[in-house]
Amino acid sequence: MKDVKILAPKGTHDVLPDESYIWQDIESKMMAICRNFGYNEIRFPTFEHTELFNRGVGDTTDVVQKEMYTFNDKGDRSITLRPEGTASTVRSFIEHSLYGQALPAKMCYLISCFRYERPQAGRFREFRQFGVENFGSNSAYTDAEVITLAMELLSSAGVKGLKLYINSIGCVECRKKYNEVLKSFLNSKKESLCGLCMDRIDRNPLRVLDCKNKDCQVILEDAPTVDSVLCEDCVKHFDTLKKALTELGLDYEVDTGLVRGLDYYTKTVFEIKSEDLGAQSTVCGGGRYDGLIEQLGGPSTPGIGFSIGLERLISIVQKQNTVTAEKPAPKLYIASMGEEATALAFKCVTALRKNNISAEFDHLGKSVKAQMKYADKIGAKFSIVLGDDEIAQMKAKCKNMETGESFDIDINELAKGNF
Repeated sequence: MKDVKILAPKGTHDVLPDESYIWQDIESKMMAICRNFGYNEIRFPTFEHTELFNRGVGDTTDVVQKEMYTFNDKGDRSITLRPEGTASTVRSFIEHSLYGQALPAKMCYLISCFRYERPQAGRFREFRQFGVENFGSNSAYTDAEVITLAMELLSSAGVKGLKLYINSIGCVECRKKYNEVLKSFLNSKKESLCGLCMDRIDRNPLRVLDCKNKDCQVILEDAPTVDSVLCEDCVKHFDTLKKALTELGLDYEVDTGLVRGLDYYTKTVFEIKSEDLGAQSTVCGGGRYDGLIEQLGGPSTPGIGFSIGLERLISIVQKQNTVTAEKPAPKLYIASMGEEATALAFKCVTALRKNNISAEFDHLGKSVKAQMKYADKIGAKFSIVLGDDEIAQMKAKCKNMETGESFDIDINELAKGNF
C-alpha cells in the first residue's frame, strides 16, 4: 500500500521562504511604530485555562460557543489554545500587578491564534495577529491615539484605500437600556429569526446584531440603534473622539450597527476595512473594554485595544501590489572549480558573513555553468569564479550580475571579510 502523503491540517498554511520576508518586513515596521507610540511587546503562553476566555471573551460569543480549541490536559485541567490576545494580556496585567506601575500600561504583541471555523479568504484556523492594548486611561484622546496607531500600522504596511468605521455602544448602564429596547424589538420579530438568534435574545441580545443569516440581516435593518439610549457622558466621550479624529485629518464613518463580536466591549468600537477582501473585509478591529480587567479579578481599570489579522493584511498588500520589502539575496556568489577553490570560497564567504555581508558558495559540486545559473536564480548582485589561476594570483574578476560589467578584486581582502 502506497504511503499517504501528510498535508498541513485544514485551515492552516505554510509561510514559505519566498514570502516570509514580506511578513518579517511588515512585523518589524509595526514593532518600530509601536515603540514610537510608547507600546512595548508582551509575550504570553499559547494556551490558557479555559475559564479565562469563558469569562473574558464571553460565553455567548461564537468564539467561545463554537470556535475554541479546548482539551483536558494530563492533570484533567481544561485548557484552551488562545483564540485572541486581549484576555491573555489582561490576565498577565493582573497576575503581575502591572496596575501598580506607571499607567497607562501600553503593550503590543505578535501571536498565533486558534479558532475552529470555516476557512475562507483571509481566514484560517491558525492565524497570526498583531495586537495593541492600553490599560489605565478612560480619555477619548486615548481612543484617538489607539485608532491613529492602527491607521499608522496599516499605512506602514503599504495598505491603500482603507475605510475607518466607528461607533459607541455605550457604558454598562447604556447597554442595559439598549438591551431592553433591543429585546423588545427582537421579541416582536422572534418567529422570523433563526434558532441561534432566538436563543440569544434573552442571553445576550447584542450578539443578534452579529448574525450572518441573510434573512435575519434584513429584519435587523429596522432594529433600534444604540445611539438612541446613550447617556450624557457617553455622548460627550464619542463627540470628543470624533472631534479629535477630525482635527487629525482622519476620515471616518459612524456605523450605528457596528457592535464587534466579543462581549467585553464598551463605549468606543471601531473597524478598519478594505474592499479587496470580499465578504471578510475587516483587517483591523477593536474598541474600549472598561470593565474587563475588573471582571477578570483585577482592580477597576479602563482599557482599549485592537488587533490586526496579518493573513488578511498580507493578502491586501499583495493584491494592491504595494509590497515594499526587497526579497533577500546574497551580495556576492563565489563559484569554484575544484576542491581547493571550494575550500577558499568557503573561507571567504564565512569571513564576509561575519562582517554582515551576505555571501554564498557552491554546496553541491555543480559545474561552473550550473553555479552561475544558481547565482542568477537566487538574485546574487555580484559573482566571482575561483579556479587554479585565480588562486595562484589571488586575484579574480568580479561580475555585476545585472549590468554584466566586471572589475578586479583581491581575494586576500575577501578572505578578511572585505568587499
